[in-house]
Amino acid sequence: MAIHTIQSAFGEMVNTPATRIIGTGSALPKQAISNAQLAQRLKIDESYIVRVSGIRTRYWASNDEQCSTLAEVAAHRALDAAGITAHDVDVIIVSTTSPEMPFPSTACILQSRLGASRAAAFDVAASCSGFLYALSMADRLIRAGQFRRGLVVATEIKSRYVNLDDAQTAMLFGDGAGAAVLVRNHDGTSGLLDIRIGADGQRHDLITIPAGGSRQPMSVETVKHRLHTIHLRGAALYRAAIKHLGTQISALLDDHRLSVTDIDHWIFHQANGRLLAALRDRLGIADSHVLSVIEQVGNISSASLPFALDMACRQQRLQPGHLVLLGSFGGGLTWGTALLRWGSPTERPMLPTENRGRKQEMEPIRSTSRRTRRVDERRTGALS
Repeated sequence: MAIHTIQSAFGEMVNTPATRIIGTGSALPKQAISNAQLAQRLKIDESYIVRVSGIRTRYWASNDEQCSTLAEVAAHRALDAAGITAHDVDVIIVSTTSPEMPFPSTACILQSRLGASRAAAFDVAASCSGFLYALSMADRLIRAGQFRRGLVVATEIKSRYVNLDDAQTAMLFGDGAGAAVLVRNHDGTSGLLDIRIGADGQRHDLITIPAGGSRQPMSVETVKHRLHTIHLRGAALYRAAIKHLGTQISALLDDHRLSVTDIDHWIFHQANGRLLAALRDRLGIADSHVLSVIEQVGNISSASLPFALDMACRQQRLQPGHLVLLGSFGGGLTWGTALLRWGSPTERPMLPTENRGRKQEMEPIRSTSRRTRRVDERRTGALS
């Protein structure tokens, strides 16, 4: 099987050393929003929310929580798991479509908060596919030799863009962050085996925030007509997601001569429960092989995939040698797929600045190191 190669933009398979994820992290705001709370506001039955979305709880940021504070907690957890410090990071790539401001980038704000003064930093805006877009960029930059270690973070505060009178969007979106540390892996036995991204700009209107940019700056009229909130054509987006993501996954499996049953873990963007079920049915995936966190945290846009990946790591579901397939789909339209062979923590490359005696065991997602717990309490109050 051609699983130690990566596909170039021109389709040929190129033998290059794989990059590898050596640490993951995640964060949630402190405020949990139940279906009962939303149902009262939306004047619907809370059982309806579960039935159409599969979501029971989501977390919304409070006034003192920002994208960069959530990203900081997730990043510290990923760095701790990787056994490196912010000073070891060469590049920070942040995926977000809810940045703190038009500029500077949220990545630069995060760089400052982390004290990662050596790192280049920039944002990526590819909606819910943003984490795989950012991971693809970090992978290629490391493979090219420009950088050695990358920190990829997806962080979103979508709650500030929902229309609380629109059940379709208000019930779906939550806030949070997920992060991964990526390094070059010379042995070629594990790591990121293939990653593919794509887009269809002809369908950019399926999910939008119409106002707030240079096309339609803020005005009394845009606020009055709620053009600064998420506008979603749910049925059309649902159909497009199933079609495009299913096709892309099948192509990736075919190119690597893999079947659905060869994949140990499937981790998708957590859009809603019905979409996850439809993808399982279309591809013929056993329920036990698909990780779902949609019920507990809702749709946190580009952060949902790395959040789920971190949960899988901290619950020790991912074991050395496991094949993992990641898939995402979002506004733009955009999509991405990735194939990984998971490695052993003991294979992690040792770096000059590491404390070689650091404990590498995985902790439950709500548990933190002492240093990270202080950040949680001071900055976000994320659950510990």
